Amino acid sequence: MKKTMFLSFLIFCLSAVFTLSAFAKTELTYADFFPPTHKQSQLAASWCAEVEKRTNGEVVIKYFPAGSLAKGPQIYDGVISGIADIGLTVLSYTAGRFPVATAIDLPMGYKNGTQATRVANAVLNKFQPKEFDDTQIMYLHAHGPGLLHTVSKKVVTLDDMKGLKIRGTGTSGSIISALGGSPVGKPMNETYELLQKGVVDGALYPVESNKGWKLGEVTKYMMENYSTAYSLAFGVMMNKSKWKALSPEIQNIINTINAEWVVKTGQGWDDIDKEGLDFFKEKGGEIVPQSPEESEKWQKAIAPIFDEYIKSVSAKGIDGKAVVDFIKANL
Repeated sequence: MKKTMFLSFLIFCLSAVFTLSAFAKTELTYADFFPPTHKQSQLAASWCAEVEKRTNGEVVIKYFPAGSLAKGPQIYDGVISGIADIGLTVLSYTAGRFPVATAIDLPMGYKNGTQATRVANAVLNKFQPKEFDDTQIMYLHAHGPGLLHTVSKKVVTLDDMKGLKIRGTGTSGSIISALGGSPVGKPMNETYELLQKGVVDGALYPVESNKGWKLGEVTKYMMENYSTAYSLAFGVMMNKSKWKALSPEIQNIINTINAEWVVKTGQGWDDIDKEGLDFFKEKGGEIVPQSPEESEKWQKAIAPIFDEYIKSVSAKGIDGKAVVDFIKANL
């Protein structure tokens, strides 16, 4: 009798364990700095929903946009420390930390966000940078071409750039200097006021910002300087311990979703660039084409930026020329 009762109890316990395990789920947090209304924030939220859907609820992700869990510059370290399990941030927020990925931001002459995003992930897959070893990178993406916008002076030639004060930081600031302008290193959220009050003569930024940041309201000219167009790389990463705790099956599901979101995010940047262009035109903005001859002059002017990058990363044991050449060959 006792033996029968023991076996029944054992079976009950095992059944309970299996039942509980069937309903067990992993809950993760996702930190982002984009406001919830931004296209890329919406895509990040839909990535979370897709992970939950395809894992049949085994992985549930709580999404925190607008820096509500961690501010943009703190997100990468926040993922490492576990403040957030997953994060989306601009890689250049931590200058010098990602020497290989920095090459993506250079003025390669990007034509659209799809191209820039494809190139960013090609660099990731080709070089597998050790700089990302403290997290598990999900995927990278990059915005559309950063072009010159001015308030009152129409820039047609390289000489027109001389003496102009142009808002730009990091890579865009280097481009401004190389083209003969004076970079003003202020945050993006101050750009509208800087342009409106005439503190700067213009700014370098992706076309989507004309609507997203309303900059199309305070600029009049947009130069099609595609030969010197830059892009900024964004990274989506997961805490390494949290990634390793997931089953291989779940990891495969997430990697499949990541590959799909590379395409979606690239197209997302292109969609909002179109919206930004339409907004700019609606506000009376004028598009200034660039002749092939002038385009070549601008491209020659920024050549030292590439030389400086190659020199700076060589000190870290990185073949910067190989990275630059790879990107140019894959545009």
